[in-house]
Amino acid sequence: MKLTGAQIVVETLIEQGVTDVFGYPGGQVLNLYDAIYEAGDRINHILTAHEQGAAHAADGYSRATGKVGVVIATSGPGATNLVTGIATAMLDSVPMVAITGNVPQDLIGRDSFQEIDITGITLPITKHNYFIHDVNKLADKIREAFRIAKSGRPGPVLIDIPKDIQTATAEYEPCAPVEPFPNRMPDMEKIERAAALIDSRSRPFIHIGGGVIGSRAWDLVTELADKIDAVIGCSLMGISAVPTDHPRFLGMQGMHGHYASSMASNDADLIIAIGTRFSDRATGNKAKFARDARIIHIDIDFAEISKNITADVGVCGDICVALREMIDRVHEANHMDWMDHVEDLREKELSFLVDEPGVLTPLKVMDAVNRRKSADTPVATDVGQHQMWAAQYVRFQKPRKMISSGGLGTMGFGMGAAIGAAVGTGEHTILITGDGSFGMNLNELCTAVTYHVPLTIVLMNNGVLGMVRQWQTLFFNHHYADTNLDTRRTDYVKLAEAFGAVGYVAKTPGEFEAALEKAQSSDGVTLIDCRIDKDEFVLPMLPPGGAIDDIITVKKGV
Repeated sequence: MKLTGAQIVVETLIEQGVTDVFGYPGGQVLNLYDAIYEAGDRINHILTAHEQGAAHAADGYSRATGKVGVVIATSGPGATNLVTGIATAMLDSVPMVAITGNVPQDLIGRDSFQEIDITGITLPITKHNYFIHDVNKLADKIREAFRIAKSGRPGPVLIDIPKDIQTATAEYEPCAPVEPFPNRMPDMEKIERAAALIDSRSRPFIHIGGGVIGSRAWDLVTELADKIDAVIGCSLMGISAVPTDHPRFLGMQGMHGHYASSMASNDADLIIAIGTRFSDRATGNKAKFARDARIIHIDIDFAEISKNITADVGVCGDICVALREMIDRVHEANHMDWMDHVEDLREKELSFLVDEPGVLTPLKVMDAVNRRKSADTPVATDVGQHQMWAAQYVRFQKPRKMISSGGLGTMGFGMGAAIGAAVGTGEHTILITGDGSFGMNLNELCTAVTYHVPLTIVLMNNGVLGMVRQWQTLFFNHHYADTNLDTRRTDYVKLAEAFGAVGYVAKTPGEFEAALEKAQSSDGVTLIDCRIDKDEFVLPMLPPGGAIDDIITVKKGV
C-alpha cells in the first residue's frame, strides 16, 4: 500500500511492537504527529513538558521493560534537547530509538529556521544514526535502527527525517519485528582457561554490572556463585540483577559501596567480572585495585575487556552462553575460610550504622520505602546523595527495578525516567530524588498528573547540593561555593498542588511513614518533602584517587 513517509514511520513503529512513544511536537514533525493522531487507537503518545524529559522517559521505559524506548522531537532545539537523554542511554547501554524531524532537504545547509545537524551532534553518543534521503528506504532504515539498538551491547540510535521525506509517498509492506543480530559466541579455549583459573583459587568474588540485566543472565550468576562458593558484588548498574536478600549478595561496591562488598573485592584472590566496565567509581585507584586477585572478564563488548583493568582471561561473547559453559566446566567448591572472612566483614559493616531516635535520616526513609513497596515496584532516582542512599539501602527482589543514571550521572533524569517506568510496567513507581536534581525536572510533574501516572516522589530536601557539599566538607576546607540552594523557601506542598498533585511535609520518621502510606495507596501523584540534615553523609566513601585501603566509614570534618 502507498503511504506518506510520516505514515510509514508510524506503521513501522507499530509493526516493531511499539505501543508507547514519548515526545514533543513542532514544525518539522507536524506530518508525523498527524500520522500518530490517525493511528491513536494503536499507538499511545505521551506528551512531556520538555524534550529532555521525553528522552529520559523513553530511557526509563526501556530499563524497566527491556523493550526499545522511542522518543520523538522536532528539528533544531527540539532535537538538541534530546542530547543529554541520548548520552545518558548511551553510557548505560540502554536500547532507544530517537526520531527527529528536520527541514526539507533543499534547505539543508542554508541555516534555515530551526535547522541543525543533529546526526553530526549525536555521532559520538549513539550506536548509529541515520539521515534519511529516500522515502523508499525509510521503513527498512527504521527496522535496522531497532535491530542495532537491541543487538549486542544495546544503545541508542537516532533517525533524522527531513520534512519532504515525511510528505513524500512510497509503497509500504509490513514486516515481522526484527530480531537482534546473533551474539558473538565465546572462545571455548578461553572458557577452559577461565574454568581452570576458578578451580585454582580459594577466595572468589563475582562482580556484576548492567550487562547481566541486559542479557538476562541473573540466574546463571547465582548458579555459578553457588557452585564455586563465591560472593557477589555489583556496580550501580548491576543493582537488582540479584535479589538484595540473596545470601551471597554483598551489594554495590566502590566509591560509595557497601563496606563488606568493597573489602571482599579487595581481599579476593579471583574476581569474575560479568557485564561491567570496571569504571573508576567501582574500582577506586585502578593501580591499587584488587592487587592480589586474578581477573576473569566476561562481556559482549570486546572494547571493554582490559580497557580499565587488565584481565588475565578475557571472554568476549554472549554472557549467558559463556556462563553456562563455565558452570559446566568448573568443579564444585567449598571455601569455608573465605565465607567466615566475608561474614566478619558483614558484621563490621553493621557496626557502622548509627541510629538517631526520632530523627528523619536517609536510612529511616529507605527502610520505610522497603516496607511499603512491593517486589514489582520500580524505583527511579536522580543523581546525588539520595541516589547512593537508594543504592545502598533500598531492597530489590526482581531485576529491572532500579532505574538510575550511572555512566553519565545525569541530574534531572529521575522524573522523566519514573514516568517512563510507570507507563511501561503499569506499576506504582517511586522516585527518590534530591532538591537539587528535582529542580532540574520538576516541570514533568504536569506530565505525570496529566496522564494519571501512579507515582510517589520522595524528595530528600536538605537545602544544599549534598554530594558536592560532602566533598567540600572533606576536601575543600568547608568552602561551600554555590552549594547552598536555600530551597526551603520553596513550598513543595504548594508546588505539588499547583501541578495537580498531592503534597506532604515530613520532618520525623512517623510523619514520613504516614505520608508514604497515603501515597502508596493513591493511584495518582504524591510528593513527600522529607526534611533531612544538610550534613548527612553518604558513607562509606573512597577519597579522590583513593583505594579500598583508604575507605572512609565514619563522618568527619563536620
